[in-house]
Amino acid sequence: MCQAKIFIKVGDEEREYCKDIDEMELKEDKIILKSLFEEPKIVKGKIKYINFLKAKVVIESDEFPK
Repeated sequence: MCQAKIFIKVGDEEREYCKDIDEMELKEDKIILKSLFEEPKIVKGKIKYINFLKAKVVIESDEFPK
């Protein structure tokens, strides 16, 4: 199974936000992150890039989620 790590980028700073993400759903300016055993997380922003070899997704946002 291939699960992704999600990173949030605000300005020049990038932080790991969550891991083991199985599914992403795009809705306007929101990204819904789903994993097998946790509640979905909603992030406001846009996908900056995806590295499939590293299973890494970077989302650009105005602020880091709480």
